[in-house]
Amino acid sequence: MNPRRPSPPARRCLALLLAGLAWLVPGTGASTAPPPLRISASSLNAQEVDATAELVEAAFARLPQRWRHALHPDLELAWRDDLPEHVHGRARGRKLWLDRTLLTDWMSASGAAAEHAAPERSSPRHAALATLIHELAHVYDRSAQGGLSREPRLLDLAGWQVGAMRLGLRSGRNAFSDRSPDRYELSDPGEFVAVNLEYFLLDPEYACRRPALHRHFARHFGVVNAPPVCAPGQVFVQTPDEADASALLRIDADRIYRVDYLLAEPDDRLMSRWGHSMLRLVICAPGRPRGPDCRLDLQHHRVLSFRAFVDDVQISSWRGLTGSYPSRLFVLPLEQVIDEYTRVELRDLRSVPLRLHRDEIAALLERAARLHWSYDGRYYFLSNNCATETFKLLHDGVPRLAGERLASVTPTGLLRRLLRTGIADAAMLDDRPEAIRLGYRFEALDAHYQAMFEIARRSLALPQRDVQAWLEASADERGGWLESADLRTSAALLLLEQAALRREELRARADLKRLLLDRAAARPADHGDETADVPAPLEPSRRGSGSDRAEARARLDELLRLEGYFSRPAALLPGDGYGLPQTEERRAIADIGSDHLARWRLQRSDLHEAARHWLPASRRAALTGIEANLDTLGRRLRDLHVEDNGLRLQRSSPGGPSDAH
Repeated sequence: MNPRRPSPPARRCLALLLAGLAWLVPGTGASTAPPPLRISASSLNAQEVDATAELVEAAFARLPQRWRHALHPDLELAWRDDLPEHVHGRARGRKLWLDRTLLTDWMSASGAAAEHAAPERSSPRHAALATLIHELAHVYDRSAQGGLSREPRLLDLAGWQVGAMRLGLRSGRNAFSDRSPDRYELSDPGEFVAVNLEYFLLDPEYACRRPALHRHFARHFGVVNAPPVCAPGQVFVQTPDEADASALLRIDADRIYRVDYLLAEPDDRLMSRWGHSMLRLVICAPGRPRGPDCRLDLQHHRVLSFRAFVDDVQISSWRGLTGSYPSRLFVLPLEQVIDEYTRVELRDLRSVPLRLHRDEIAALLERAARLHWSYDGRYYFLSNNCATETFKLLHDGVPRLAGERLASVTPTGLLRRLLRTGIADAAMLDDRPEAIRLGYRFEALDAHYQAMFEIARRSLALPQRDVQAWLEASADERGGWLESADLRTSAALLLLEQAALRREELRARADLKRLLLDRAAARPADHGDETADVPAPLEPSRRGSGSDRAEARARLDELLRLEGYFSRPAALLPGDGYGLPQTEERRAIADIGSDHLARWRLQRSDLHEAARHWLPASRRAALTGIEANLDTLGRRLRDLHVEDNGLRLQRSSPGGPSDAH
């Protein structure tokens, strides 16, 4: 005879009893007590009670001991079908409510094989398990033992950053919005903790994708895990300026010898009156042991530079004041930065070593990678600029520095504070020639240009008094002196003519911006930090037709769209990945990035070729004249070299002029 099945109320009691007894079995959990979570069974049938108990068991089996012990013994779980749309769960006091559709999904995939398996994120079981853990995280966070969402270090890591002008107060906006596992985490610190604890417990890749947060949670809960196997190093998308560079750059912390505070000295322009803050990674060449000689490997050094990415053709100081530009972290070759500041902007660079330990350098690089892939800030000239962004990178990346008074809104002020606290060491800059030789100082070329002009002025008796007056003269006027120059003088004039070309190209770019924006000729353009020169009004004859302007704007918009991928790397990775890219994502970035890079180079070349047609006649004539001067100097240098070599050969041969005496 078949035994009599228990009545429904008895089945429910039995299921709850068995769920509690499961916690007494060794190996099923770190606690010997039943889970402190009662199940409200008033509206459940026996199968639903069993499934709920299974869900509770699966969730509690993953909770660290400290978390379980902090939960109140009277917690109660109930299923609801009246929660607001898109709300899967709530935690109020000692009650947890979950959306009843989650129970249906959990039951549809339940079974002996799935009972103890870690469900994939796409599985029906995952949503129910993640939601229960999420609500339990809220309960824990609000407990006396919790308080994660109120910890200053977690807020640093999460993205509620300390502001340089807020006297230690934090931003109300979390700008780490790219490559987020769930944008709900950005709503407030409590939700950030709950979302991230889901991933901490359920995603095996969390330790690789958000390593700093994983370490913080592991320390908090006293959890010791096996070291994760992550993709090596940190990867960054490079700016597309180098002709032979790939889109993806990998940097290994072990190859970084030092980190320097890199300051571009102030000049007279509004947007750069207090300098520009950057960090220089002194990276050793492959195969070179880490040591002082790595400072000579300039071609491998990289610069972390926060800049206002301009996604249209207008650069405006006003928009910089009002936060209309994104603030992004760019990774640039040091040689490009040296050329940009010393040759084009004629500003000195100081590279001041920071006293950081090996683990701090690794942590700083990791934080830079998180910013690079996730941060989408807003640039404010007075409150969130290169200095404040660099301060926050140091503050959040190196915990020791969070205790120092480093906050400053100016690059020079930040350097003074780094020096005053002993974090920066400027001793190597005291001996100027040695500092230049070893790469601690990079001097602007204005003095060098003046020295080259003095060579030419003495040799040719030039009428101009200084190099500025020489460069302001017309290309035709300068060209009249070139055929009289000797070898040394021609070499000096070639350098000056190259500087004249860079100046004229900046002015041409400003003209094109005004043309494409269709500004009135009498209204001066605001060029911000790009150039201090205000171009002459565009000539009506060269304004071009409406279709010409539309074509030009379309080409430039496409170029800027492609550049946008390199300023916001997360755009290169569609899909639901989050955090630091891992192996498969890196392969995808390399492929997609290389394709965009090739298109960018082609688009830039096409635009460069077509742009000459849209320039005003005076600007085109100036560029043509400079290019003709460069051709003349190049030809003359070749001829003079041949002539000089012939004379040397003649003097050294038997019977030559040297033997006539």
